[in-house]
Amino acid sequence: MDQTTLEHMHKDLEVLKRDVAVIKYILSEEGELTEEAKKRLEKARKTTLSEYKKL
Repeated sequence: MDQTTLEHMHKDLEVLKRDVAVIKYILSEEGELTEEAKKRLEKARKTTLSEYKKL
C-alpha cells in the first residue's frame, strides 16, 4: 500500500471513531433505543448486502 492510501484509510477510521463515539454518547444519555429505532435495526440486520444500493 502506498502512503496516500494509508493516509486515506486513517482519515476514514478517524471519522468512524468519531461517529461511534457520538452514537455511544446518544445511547448512554437516552438509555435505550426507541421502538422505531429497534424496528429499523431489526430490518437492517435482516437485509442482505446485495439489497443495498451502491452510492
